[in-house]
Amino acid sequence: MSDTTAEATATDATASTDATTDTDATATQAKPTETVEFWKAKAREQEKRAKDNADAAKRLGEIEESQKTEQQKLTDRLAAAETRAAAAERSALTSRVASEKGVPASALQGDDEAALIKAADELIAWRDSGQSDKSRTRLRVPREGITPGDPKEDEERKAARQLFSPGGTA
Repeated sequence: MSDTTAEATATDATASTDATTDTDATATQAKPTETVEFWKAKAREQEKRAKDNADAAKRLGEIEESQKTEQQKLTDRLAAAETRAAAAERSALTSRVASEKGVPASALQGDDEAALIKAADELIAWRDSGQSDKSRTRLRVPREGITPGDPKEDEERKAARQLFSPGGTA
């Protein structure tokens, strides 16, 4: 009986070692969701699905367009033409007011003639108030007002020539 018990114990020890090895192997092996190949395959699958959806949306748009009645098509074209005409009218009105008032068209804001004229008048008033001249007077060149015949400048030039000329004299 001791032989049987010894064999059973040895078999159990071998089995537990094999189980431990299997557990270690499973722990070191990457799960399918942790591999690069798995995620690449998923990305390709999603790209294919997105392409199929885009194609289906395009086909649906074509089907909806073909099912529109002639009246609906004409209505859509009319709406687009009216939008373009309104934009052209506004542009022409802006250009006319700008040329009449002598201001840049890009500076005018407004949707109707009265608003554009008001904006042009405000711009002219600002220009005539002298604010644009005030901003210019704040800028100053450091040596502004010194003429070439200025005695102070001549002395500085003479000293610089003496220092930097090859012979030491000018």
